[in-house]
Amino acid sequence: MSKYDIIVLGSGPGGYVTAIRASQLGFKTAIVEKENLGGVCLNWGCIPTKALLKSAEVFNYLKHAEDYGLTVKEADKDFGAVVKRSRNVAEGMSKGVQFLMKKNKIDVINGFGKVKAGKKVSVEADGKTTDYQADHIIIATGARSRELPNLKQDGKKVIGYREAMSLDKQPKKMIVVGSGAIGVEFAHFYNAMGTEVTIVEFLPNLVPLEDEDVSKEFEKSFKKAGIKVMTNSSVESVDTSGSGVKAKVKTKKGEEALEADVVLSAVGIKTNIENIGLEDLGIKTDKDKIIVNEYYQTNVPGYYAIGDVTPGAALAHVASAEGILCVEKIKGMHVEALDYGNIPGCTYATPEIASVGMTEKQAKEAGYEIKVGKFPFSASGKASASGKKEGFVKVIFDAKYGEWLGCHMIGAGVTDMIAEAVLGRKLETTGHEVLKAVHPHPTMSEAVMEATAAAYDEVIHL
Repeated sequence: MSKYDIIVLGSGPGGYVTAIRASQLGFKTAIVEKENLGGVCLNWGCIPTKALLKSAEVFNYLKHAEDYGLTVKEADKDFGAVVKRSRNVAEGMSKGVQFLMKKNKIDVINGFGKVKAGKKVSVEADGKTTDYQADHIIIATGARSRELPNLKQDGKKVIGYREAMSLDKQPKKMIVVGSGAIGVEFAHFYNAMGTEVTIVEFLPNLVPLEDEDVSKEFEKSFKKAGIKVMTNSSVESVDTSGSGVKAKVKTKKGEEALEADVVLSAVGIKTNIENIGLEDLGIKTDKDKIIVNEYYQTNVPGYYAIGDVTPGAALAHVASAEGILCVEKIKGMHVEALDYGNIPGCTYATPEIASVGMTEKQAKEAGYEIKVGKFPFSASGKASASGKKEGFVKVIFDAKYGEWLGCHMIGAGVTDMIAEAVLGRKLETTGHEVLKAVHPHPTMSEAVMEATAAAYDEVIHL
């Protein structure tokens, strides 16, 4: 039986990053993967969706070339080629992970892995089962698209994110159920490609976890783009017996019938914790998550869990951070527990959304006296020159001590700007320090400084 220091179950951005850090720290490491290295994120999630969204952005530029003084005749899209490019990008990234495994001398074990007593992992592949042993076993099996009882996915007319990024034919009409990051990104992509899109959200606002000002601005933008928005609404049933899909949608005003070629269910995720041996070992779970301590140890010594299968935010960058922290703790290094209050969230539709920390509502509910500043990109020179004037930056500070409580952005390229707020909050910076840190001109990032100036009644360009 092969023996390792660490075996990682799952090779998504949590698993493969964990394995690499373990190898760097001198551990003999193996990783188990039932499908493709890189997991959902690299193969069917974060990366290929961004490739699709880039094609949508380029297509939008071509359609609005006259706004930039340019003439483009007969600009059109090849939907199949757009999908193919996305798949090629994903394949390239997966090959990159294969290279990293070889570079770091990590054994890749292909097959379906289960944890067993005695610090063992059994891997089934091609009808054959092989056992492996390790001092430490880290579960990083991730998650998949969640199914609602009344919205069963058949992979053809009612689909999840995986099918949504590899359809053979572009649908003329699509219903998107759920307006989290996955839902709105696909709604934007298909709308940009020319599909008639309706988005249905159970809660009062699109992107309901975001600051309310951001949600309102985002909904306004979606409606302007021609997407039908139905909030405070729920899909009660779907009929797939005909050539398309008929959906019954319950709204505040009553019931509405919608017809489409396809329904995309984007109502969250379901963790991959079934049939991997947790029950046999007595590893505790609660509400579809594996229970861990702040260093990702389960209740059974020698077994750990990171990423989507644990109670933290189901984000690729969170899974990576958790995995690194987990193996550094195993090594005996002095590590600081992850601050889940300082995790950035990003949505890559148009306009983009990026946020970290408390919303204005949360800050008030927590009892803070706050200073709030807002700077619209319509007043930004860089945004005007780029033709991307929609959106704003909103900052929230504690009035007493100047603590940066939250930062919320909506606009072009804001997902590349949010790290300033994450780092500033990590270093416990104050509003005055942000204000006095000279930001380059002309850039979109100036809006962070300008919003801070607005919070302190020192704004220049409004």
